[in-house]
Amino acid sequence: MFSYYVMKILSRLICLLPHGAAMALGEGVARLAWIFVPAKRKRLAREQVTRCLHLPKAEAERIARASTLRFGPMLMEVLRFPVIKPRMSEYVTMTGAVDEVRAAAAAGKGAIFATSHSGNWELMGGAFACAGLPIVGVAKKQSAQGMDRFINEYRALVGMHITYQTGVREMFRMIDSGWIIGLISDQDPSLRDGVIVDFFGQPTNAFTGAAAIARRCGVPIFPVFIHREPNGHHILTVDPPILVEKTDDRAADVLRVTQIVNTRIEEWIRTYPEEWFWLHDRWKSLRK
Repeated sequence: MFSYYVMKILSRLICLLPHGAAMALGEGVARLAWIFVPAKRKRLAREQVTRCLHLPKAEAERIARASTLRFGPMLMEVLRFPVIKPRMSEYVTMTGAVDEVRAAAAAGKGAIFATSHSGNWELMGGAFACAGLPIVGVAKKQSAQGMDRFINEYRALVGMHITYQTGVREMFRMIDSGWIIGLISDQDPSLRDGVIVDFFGQPTNAFTGAAAIARRCGVPIFPVFIHREPNGHHILTVDPPILVEKTDDRAADVLRVTQIVNTRIEEWIRTYPEEWFWLHDRWKSLRK
């Protein structure tokens, strides 16, 4: 648990800094960390940018680097959750189909948020929770117990309820009680758990959770994304809901909606390529 107390102390120190100074520190730390990213991983990110966006090598290198350096300010924002929470609206503006989400929550029917590793998704969850929406963040358990305790404590601090990816029954219970389940939907799961969709013109193994849960529970899927503007303010966009048509062919229903979700994620990444996590090996399972 040593790492937990280190992060708590670090958070207290970062919270004492002016916001601009904390962001500058995050950028500096990220630039230093970039030096130690393995060359193989940097090459992977650059090649994925080139293959997906069809850009020259120099531009692909710039985007790959920028998409990694953003983790510095992102970390600082998480560490500053204690001071950001009371003033969340100063940091995040919500746009799009927000009223439709509120209506779904008020009706007690529940919903799904489908998002990606783009922008500060941790801050996005906190912004929804601070806006009064009953949000459940579905998390992957960290290998380090202290880090797992810290990040989940800070997610709860801003109002999110956290469940692990293995807690499927809990998700069903909570969505039936009117909660909104937040799912990061751009990961490469095992071939057993995913379906093959088109993503940037390439066959890609995709996570089916959003489509499968929405179909089972009869709730809408709202694609949601967050973007950091040059001045550091964030714009949180809620897309119109995706409704899952329930036919006699469950597999076809899930595949169809999973493709729609991934197409929307792709459109967002094309708009803000510097904010997606290009270091993630998105196509690893299809190369095995």
